[in-house]
Amino acid sequence: MFERFTQAARDVVRGANEAAEQAGDRQVTEEHLLRALLRQEGLPLLAEPERRDRIRADLDAARRRAGISRADAAALAEIGIDVEEIVGAVERAHGPGALGPQRSGGRRGRFSGEAKKVLERSLRVALGRGDKHIGREHLLLALVSGPGVAGEVLGENGVTYTAVEQALGGRAQAS
Repeated sequence: MFERFTQAARDVVRGANEAAEQAGDRQVTEEHLLRALLRQEGLPLLAEPERRDRIRADLDAARRRAGISRADAAALAEIGIDVEEIVGAVERAHGPGALGPQRSGGRRGRFSGEAKKVLERSLRVALGRGDKHIGREHLLLALVSGPGVAGEVLGENGVTYTAVEQALGGRAQAS
């Protein structure tokens, strides 16, 4: 599948590895793929600096909550579980970021199951659109079309599948 990736898409995958390494994370996740896309210039709906900053802040907040999405936190609140209260208690006892990803030991650079699913979905998106390549726009469409924190964060910031397709003029461009 990687042979179908454009150079820009390969740069995103490499950037995701770098983002995971910089964060000290053992696995590359969909969060790292999104952070790598945010470093790219000229992607529809991600070019606006204020939006990129909001997305990064939302990713940081989700990381602090151990990857629990806002929707899951709201569902837990309905049954009386305050995620922010729990996170605060854990951080008071064990330090800031205590619920973040495991950072010690293990081989680095492996892709999590969720990140692999994003890469697989990007292939399906490209094929569904009749494209012979997988570009970074396909990676973005794969992120917004799937479940998880990255898709939720993008959606909350106006980056939806429909909005990306409209910004691309209905067809993905080779990038």
